[in-house]
Amino acid sequence: MENDEDQYSAKIFVVKTTTGQERNVARLITTKVKISKIPIKALLVPDTLKGYVFIEADGPHLVEEAIAGVRHVRSRIPGLVSFSEIERYLIRKPVLENLFEDDVVEITGGPFKGMRAKITRIDKSKGEVTLELLEATFTLPITVHSDYVKLVQRSKNKPSET
Repeated sequence: MENDEDQYSAKIFVVKTTTGQERNVARLITTKVKISKIPIKALLVPDTLKGYVFIEADGPHLVEEAIAGVRHVRSRIPGLVSFSEIERYLIRKPVLENLFEDDVVEITGGPFKGMRAKITRIDKSKGEVTLELLEATFTLPITVHSDYVKLVQRSKNKPSET
């Protein structure tokens, strides 16, 4: 039986960029590819991996042509990346599945960005978590969408229904 990678034969190359400029690099490459009609098949900019852009093309010479002269591109990393290595960036798991009450999280967006909080309640139907800010001088319960929290530390008493 054929391997999945042989079946799809995707040639994926990695381009190192300035951290925080991945989306800008992807936009500039997209514009250059459209204007110059370079046969680039796909671009991937994962939110969770900073400083890298993945490019699918038939050969490294096409990637080199696409990134030549583009601002914030540092280099092309030699070699190929297998599809199984980048698959985790394509399939997004719901954040709520891994969160439990009393877990410590970091808020990743909104006015409380960067603050740590403890989960007091989880509303799976709305996709929201109610938090108690740890760094506040008084107890302030806030409710945020689960996409705006990142797990920092598991609670000591882990639930048994996992």
